[in-house]
Amino acid sequence: MADVRGLLEPIIELHRRIRDSVVEACERQDADELSAVAAEESSDTIYRIDRVSEEILVAGLETVAKREPLVLVAEGLPSGALPLPIGIADADCRWRVMVDPIDGTREIMYQKRSAWVLTGVAPNKGDATRIRDVELAVQTEIPVLKQHLSDQLWAVRGEGVHAERHDRLTGARRPLSLRPSRAPSLAHGFASVSRFFPGARDVLAAIDDEIVFEVLGPPASGKAACFEDQYLSTGAQFFELMAGRDRFIADIRPLLQGVAASRGLPPLLCCHPYDICTALIAEEYGVILTRPDGSPIDASFDVDADVAWAGYANASVRAAVEPALRGALARRGLLPALASRA
Repeated sequence: MADVRGLLEPIIELHRRIRDSVVEACERQDADELSAVAAEESSDTIYRIDRVSEEILVAGLETVAKREPLVLVAEGLPSGALPLPIGIADADCRWRVMVDPIDGTREIMYQKRSAWVLTGVAPNKGDATRIRDVELAVQTEIPVLKQHLSDQLWAVRGEGVHAERHDRLTGARRPLSLRPSRAPSLAHGFASVSRFFPGARDVLAAIDDEIVFEVLGPPASGKAACFEDQYLSTGAQFFELMAGRDRFIADIRPLLQGVAASRGLPPLLCCHPYDICTALIAEEYGVILTRPDGSPIDASFDVDADVAWAGYANASVRAAVEPALRGALARRGLLPALASRA
């Protein structure tokens, strides 16, 4: 394999196998079985449905690694990383491959919404590897049972995005055209601050309101100035920005760890690097992904780090919203927290 493009087709095919296996498991088992807890990892809870994809993932990449040694980075692995083929040293691997086999586990196991398979491939720099190093990214939709279409996207850095829509009933695939919103403001569009879990949702909601009021002004009586959507999957949130359905999303949960601690609560469950490993695809579409302080989105290439990010559909939306976001964070003394979350 001369370059990262040699990994593209094997990863695309592996994603399809994971997608089909998870759909098949959902057809065979009910939500109570799939939502049973299989393990508790430091970064997240592993549900039984996650085990379906993990077995296929390791076996599939082991086959790829026989031709091109790689380090698999994913939850549930010893130290979060596994050099492949088995027995090879980390330093002898050319690539680091970060995978989230099911991003949106809670959505798909209850058949609420699609989940996604996410993969980012970066040159192996050992512990110094970062998300900004990703050269190839692939993300594949795992649809709910009543949905017969699923989307798949991939990008090589600097070469744009390829996307297609798969009909799982006929097996047909066709090109898919996506475009981020060109609307210059949040008015009458979807914009959200993520607050999926208990612990600090009141603070996150207050920040959300402050941003909207600053950008759009106070709401008119009986009118909705904009709307929100709490899609419990970072890959899906990226997709909504790419597809033009959302204009602004911020996930700032890591900045509120101090709030949780002051309330006597354990650390909040946050976004992790494997959740943003396909950021390259969104950026190749023109979506603007940053840290909350405005610097480019990035994170260490591991499974435990907490990640805070903001996404804007276009430069006009960013210009309108980013100062309001930073102001809301600054008023609460949350911007300095970014320095310890890099």
